[in-house]
Amino acid sequence: MLQISFFSPRHLYPFISRQNPILFLLEASSCNTFAKIKQAHALLLTSGLFLHPFPPSKLLQVQLSLPSSPPLLSYAHLVFHHSPSPPLFSYNSLIKAHSNTFSLRLFRSLLRDSSAPLPNQYTITFVLAACRPGSGLELGEAEQVRGHAVRRGFETNLFVSNVLIKMYGSWGLAGDAEKFFDECSHRDLFSWNLMVGVYVGSGDAEGARKVFDEMPDRDVVSWSTMIAGYVQTGWFLEAMQLFQKMQLAGIRPNEFTLSTILAACANLVALDQGRWIHAFINKARIKVNDRLLASLIDMYAKCGEIDFAFDLFNKADSPKQIVRPWNAILTGLAIHGYSAEATQLFEKMDQFDVVPDKVTFVSLLTACSHGRFVEKGKFYFDMMKSTYTIEPELEHYGCMVDLLGRAGLLQEAEDIISNMSMAPDAATWGSLLSACRIHKDMERGQRIGKLVKELESKHVGCHVLLANIYSGCGRWHDANDVRKKIEVAGERKIPGCSSIEVDGMFHQFLVGDRSHPQTQSIYSFLDEMAIKLKVAGYVPEVGEVLLDVDVEDKETALSRHSEKLAIAFGLLNTRAGTPIRIVKNLRVCLDCHHATKFISKVYEREIIVRDRIRFHRFKDGSCSCGDYW
Repeated sequence: MLQISFFSPRHLYPFISRQNPILFLLEASSCNTFAKIKQAHALLLTSGLFLHPFPPSKLLQVQLSLPSSPPLLSYAHLVFHHSPSPPLFSYNSLIKAHSNTFSLRLFRSLLRDSSAPLPNQYTITFVLAACRPGSGLELGEAEQVRGHAVRRGFETNLFVSNVLIKMYGSWGLAGDAEKFFDECSHRDLFSWNLMVGVYVGSGDAEGARKVFDEMPDRDVVSWSTMIAGYVQTGWFLEAMQLFQKMQLAGIRPNEFTLSTILAACANLVALDQGRWIHAFINKARIKVNDRLLASLIDMYAKCGEIDFAFDLFNKADSPKQIVRPWNAILTGLAIHGYSAEATQLFEKMDQFDVVPDKVTFVSLLTACSHGRFVEKGKFYFDMMKSTYTIEPELEHYGCMVDLLGRAGLLQEAEDIISNMSMAPDAATWGSLLSACRIHKDMERGQRIGKLVKELESKHVGCHVLLANIYSGCGRWHDANDVRKKIEVAGERKIPGCSSIEVDGMFHQFLVGDRSHPQTQSIYSFLDEMAIKLKVAGYVPEVGEVLLDVDVEDKETALSRHSEKLAIAFGLLNTRAGTPIRIVKNLRVCLDCHHATKFISKVYEREIIVRDRIRFHRFKDGSCSCGDYW
């Protein structure tokens, strides 16, 4: 049994850090639970060691090294407030542990107490780190702390400078962060990486690239952050190009870099590049964690290889209890229209003790929408709230509106919007407007369209839908009036854009595009293709051209849609029998869908099109969506 001697505190000073056996208990390896922390505290109190400043400080340090919890933090407060003359280390530890309004209160009490030690650069760093959105602190309070740092001469300290750059970035003040960064007399690689990250966080890829190009040195964090910035802003080609430069620079990518560049491959439908990255991961023996696995599954699924993605999911070595890979494969199944498979897989999550999150239910409701599983969709929407206490967000409501709207249950869809717990956005209204057009409920469409014009006056997509609804009714004057208002407001409809990858090169086409080097060959091929398709029985869906022009002009307009240009280019530049993969930024129109079915049969090609909503796999004259999209 441990024998405890009682000493007067003044006799302990010469040997307290070495001589007393109780102090050996104040090590993280010994005090590794809350219960042991309390036992150590009791020993310090009964031995009299708690009266010396060092043991309470050491106890506090060990407490705060454990995983944070409210009871543990409350106990740390108790130890701190009863400590005799807490050293600055204790103040700093407690400020760092909280990172909220308490941090600032403790900092102010430190300044007010004349007997307390003076703050140092670490104190300032920890307080400034707490001054971020969501912490309960305001930017003005952070400026006060910065003012104190200036008065104490800490602003030139590298740690303080870096945390100030990060703080301004967290508030979205990229300009202020850059101004301070430019004024810094001391900057290291971390400072430069922070500045790139600030611009990336604010969505300014150009500003981030400017700083990136000026960097005297770069590490994997620099490259990864810049690549992530391009991906976040939708500059996927630029991300791919920068990744290639990163390889040429001899920088080995990490798991974050690879996950990010796989997202670029997924969005570009760059299957060849995605396969190369997968081979690189295997060859370099990079550990495939749950994030990287989910990225690989997502890439293969969004490049049209859903069977391979599903096989990858089933054979993965990573724990099946982690939800991220499940979400990736559920999303993949949903966008490919494998609705039954998605719902069956969801039911298996419980067997592996996987707790679904809000992303899971977005994927699941999307699957129900694409499969016309109305009752299942309603059931899962209720389950989300009742079983998993997940409050529906805009995306979940949008999925339900889409599900009901596709099924023609327009009144129920409108009721969902009316009963939402938050204001519906333009996308939600747009989904209902689109359903009104598809199901030719022109009266409801016009009523909702007028409402949307008032609520979302700057959203051009909803205005275009309203113009299309008027055109569908033959109300050309009203349709033209809406289009003129769009022009006067300086708004522009997002043009249809389709892209295709051939031999590692990406080719993009807009509607009626004549900028491609092979334009003459493409248009000649389109004219020949139009003849062959009509012989096979194709009749253009001229009703899709919502302009008051004659039938011949409508047919010509339809034949120049971006996906038809991309398909023609693919047929001209790929070997017979190989699949053609197209990605389009908008939903495939009825005529292009109809025509592509005929193209797949006439030219004996599988054509895989990923539009804004889902995948369409055209083969032998039919589509995987079953003409329900």
